[in-house]
Amino acid sequence: MRTGVWLVGARGSVAVTSVVGALAIRAGLAEPTGCVTELPALRSPALPALSDLVFGGHDISVVELVKKAPALVAAGVLPGMIVEAVAAELAGLEADIQPAPTGRTQREIVDRAAADLVAFRHRHGLGQVVVVNVSSTEAAANPHPAHADLAALISVLGTEAAVLPGSSLYACAAFTAGCAYVDFTPSTGARLPALDQLARQAGVPYAGNDGKTGETLLKSVLAPMFAMRHLHVRSWSGINLLGGGDGASLVEPGANAAKTASKHRVLRETLGYEPEGRTRIDYVEDIGDLKTAWDLVTFTGFLGARMRMEFSWHGCDSALAGPLVLDLARLTAAARAAGRAGPLPELAFFFKDPLGEATHALADQWRDLCDFVASLPAAEADAVAR
Repeated sequence: MRTGVWLVGARGSVAVTSVVGALAIRAGLAEPTGCVTELPALRSPALPALSDLVFGGHDISVVELVKKAPALVAAGVLPGMIVEAVAAELAGLEADIQPAPTGRTQREIVDRAAADLVAFRHRHGLGQVVVVNVSSTEAAANPHPAHADLAALISVLGTEAAVLPGSSLYACAAFTAGCAYVDFTPSTGARLPALDQLARQAGVPYAGNDGKTGETLLKSVLAPMFAMRHLHVRSWSGINLLGGGDGASLVEPGANAAKTASKHRVLRETLGYEPEGRTRIDYVEDIGDLKTAWDLVTFTGFLGARMRMEFSWHGCDSALAGPLVLDLARLTAAARAAGRAGPLPELAFFFKDPLGEATHALADQWRDLCDFVASLPAAEADAVAR
C-alpha cells in the first residue's frame, strides 16, 4: 500500500536522514540497519514496504534537501556516495515540501495544513498519510480550559487567541485530514484530551512521545536490572552534550525542561520511586549531531554495601532516529489500516515518554510490540483514502 509520510520539520537533520536512508535502501545502496521492522520478528505483510513510502512535509526552513544532505555528509552523519547517488530523487521531493502554514487564527493554520495533507494524498494516489513530527522541541504548553474538550477547542480556534502549541496544531490538522500522527519529540502534540477526542472521532491512531535513541534507551534496559535484582538505586545523574538544530533549540529553558522531564520518567516508572539526581542537557555547537552522554549511578546492595556504575554513550542522533521514524510510519499506517483509533501504547518501545499506561522496561515493550504486529491483518490492495 502506497503510504505518505508527512514530516513536520522536513528539512531538518532527522527528516533528511530518514528520507535519504529510505531512498538508499530502496535502490539497494544500503542495508536497513537500525530499522527494527526489518527484523524477522516484526516482518509482516500488514506493514507497507519501505519502497511504498512517499515523502512530503512542512518546514519553516527554505534550505533545499539537496543542500541540507551534503551538510550532513560534512558533519559525518550521511555517507557522501549515497547522497550523490540519490541526489536526483531528493531534488524531486522539493515539490512536496511546503512552507509551514500561517494564518490570522489557529483555525486557519489547521485548515491550511490539513489541505496540504489532503492534496498530497490525492496528488500521489496514496492509501493514507502518516504525519510525523520531527521538528524542534517546544516548551510545555500553557494549560487552557479548551484543552479538555473538543467542542470548546473548536469554538476558540477561530478566535485570535493562541491556545495550541505548534505540535498540537499539526496533530489537529492530521486528525482533521484523516491522518495518523506520530510525535517523535517531547512536545505536547496530541497529548490533550480534546485532540484525543478528535482522533477517535476521525477514526485515526496516534503515537508518541519523544523518540528513545540514546541515554534513555540504556536507562530502559538498566533500570529493570536494578529492580529485578532488588538493588536500591540511590542516585542517577547524567549530562548530555549535543549540537545541531536539536541542541540549539534546547538552549531555551522551557524546551530543555520538557526534554529532561521526558528522559527522567523511565526511572520513576520502572523503579517505583525516583532516585536523587537529574539529567542535564548542554548545547555544544562544535559536536553537531554526534551526541555524548555520561551517567553516574549509585546503588545499595546486600547489608548496605554502597556501589556505583558509570557509563558513557557516544552516538549519531540522526542516524539513530532516522530508521525509527521509518519504523513508526510503517507501524502507525498498519494500525490505521486495521481500524485502530486513539493512542497506540503498544509502540512504547520507541519512546522515552510513551502514551498510556505502557511499561517502561525495554524487554517488556519489545514483547508488546511483537504481539501488536502479530495481531495486525495483512494489508489490502491500494485504495485511496477518502
